Parts: sequence; C-alpha cells; structure tokens
Amino acid sequence: MNTLINKVEEGIISLLLASMTLLVFMEVLMRFGFNVGIHWAQELTLLLSGWMVMFGVSYGIKVGSHIGVDALVRLFSVNVRRAISIVAILLCLLYCGLFLVGSWTYLGKLKSIGIHLEDIPVPKWIANSILFGGMVMLAIRLLDLLWAVIRGKQEGFKLLDEAKESMYLAQKEGTSLDGDDE
Repeated sequence: MNTLINKVEEGIISLLLASMTLLVFMEVLMRFGFNVGIHWAQELTLLLSGWMVMFGVSYGIKVGSHIGVDALVRLFSVNVRRAISIVAILLCLLYCGLFLVGSWTYLGKLKSIGIHLEDIPVPKWIANSILFGGMVMLAIRLLDLLWAVIRGKQEGFKLLDEAKESMYLAQKEGTSLDGDDE
C-alpha cells in the first residue's frame, strides 16, 4: 500500500512539473512567436507550482532531500539523538496542526464567500485546497517517521549531507581540498 502511495505521489509531482513546463513553453512561444498570450497561463502556472511544492514537501521527508543542520546533534549519543529527533518531529507536527487549522479556516471562508480565480472559472477554495491536503500528507509522513524513530528503525530525519556529498564529488573528480588538481 505504501508503495502505491509513493508511486501516485511521484506521478502527480511529475505530472505537475511537466504541465507547468509545457504551459510556460507554450506561453513564451505564443507571446514572442505570435504576439498573443494565454491570459490564464500565469495564474495556472502559479497554482501548479504551489501544488508541486506542497507535494514535494512531504515527498522530501520520504526520500531525505531536505537540508538540515545537524552538526551539533551528531555530537550526542544515539539515544540522545533519537530523543532530539522525537522532539523535532513533534514540533513539526505541531506546526502542521497549526497550518491545518489555519488552512481549513481560510478554505472555509473562501468557500462561503464564493470567490473564483481571476482568470480561470474555478472556485478559489478548490484551487487552494492543496494547502490543507499538503499539510495532511506532510503530517502522515511525519507520523510515519516518528513511529520509525520510536521503534528504533530510524535515528531521525534523513537529511541531505551536502558537505559529505561535495567531498565525495571532489574526490571523484580528483580535486584536492585546496582546489588543486591531483
């Protein structure tokens, strides 16, 4: 089941990115090639971008692509690091909870007012529903991570270690630390 959810999430992110890229390409082609534009392209591009970001946030938790500063945390023992991770995840869940309440209130007001998008005949609350949906997806990923940390299956967030990756790339390219080629 988890694999299916991951595949659907990856597919949606890919579809959003491809749609946004094609839309911007067509807008540029129409505007500069034929001197006409697509009047709703900018609004849809911004919406697609927002949707992609919200899907990407939860996906980033899954694949460990978020950048984190954990130099201080790495100095502690494994049990202390796990405790710090649990606190950090709980704080992230608190943030998600606040965002969920705020986005639910915002979407409810948009729905009750009946506002539509400026250039596309779609209710604004539907177009912005990713605010709530994205935070739900993020909360699910964080709860899954919390459970893995509590069970000892994971030590904490899988963070992108850019320094380690840079050192690996530098050694792979045959470059020394001072910038001289070997």
